[in-house]
Amino acid sequence: MKKIFAANWKLQKTPAQAKEFCETFRAQLVAHTYFWDHKEVFIFPQNFSLDTVIHATNDTPVFVGPQNIHFEKSGAFTGENSAAFAKDMGAKTILLGHSERRQFFGETNEALNKKVKLCQELDLLPVFCIGETLAQREANETEKVCFEQLTQSLNGIDKSKRMIVAYEPVWAIGTGKVATVAQVKEIHEKLYHKMSDLNFTNFQLLYGGSVKPDNAQELLQVPHVDGFLIGGAALEVDSFMKICSH
Repeated sequence: MKKIFAANWKLQKTPAQAKEFCETFRAQLVAHTYFWDHKEVFIFPQNFSLDTVIHATNDTPVFVGPQNIHFEKSGAFTGENSAAFAKDMGAKTILLGHSERRQFFGETNEALNKKVKLCQELDLLPVFCIGETLAQREANETEKVCFEQLTQSLNGIDKSKRMIVAYEPVWAIGTGKVATVAQVKEIHEKLYHKMSDLNFTNFQLLYGGSVKPDNAQELLQVPHVDGFLIGGAALEVDSFMKICSH
């Protein structure tokens, strides 16, 4: 199974900066002859840079998509993003359920369920985020919270279609704190068995939360860690390539 390296640029990178990143990234890949035999790369740019990244990677296997969509294809939803329009532009994937969307924009499991179903309808690959806050972890609610996010948000979808789930402990996102190998191993094993119990047949599990070049190799050795969802360390080509090289 190929390892997945997904870059979430959040509210970063102008179109010019995004183009420069993609061109530099592609130039570095020249020295990695068999890179695509073992790895998959996803890039989630800010929406104004989406078209630029799609065109800058259109002759590569890179999956590109927006960081959020509305659950309707079109309509009177000022300020929202259309999955159908993104697909028409060339997007192949959508990032859904990131903790910042839940925290700052009030996204619910019910709304995310509609978004996942729309992605499947349009044959767009969902990268679906789950994770607990520090208070929830300290209350020993990690498993409860993550399982609720999975079961409620993925209820009624086609479980035979490919699904990528990214576990990101909220307390480790952008804080420099990283879940210990033991913590990652425990929750990823539970998530793997939960997805299997829910009858998903084609899924991968990513870890996210202050992933950097110096901890990537150790985390990739953890069973059921199929890759990473990377924030800050994916903003620079050198650090992103170092992570991808593992």
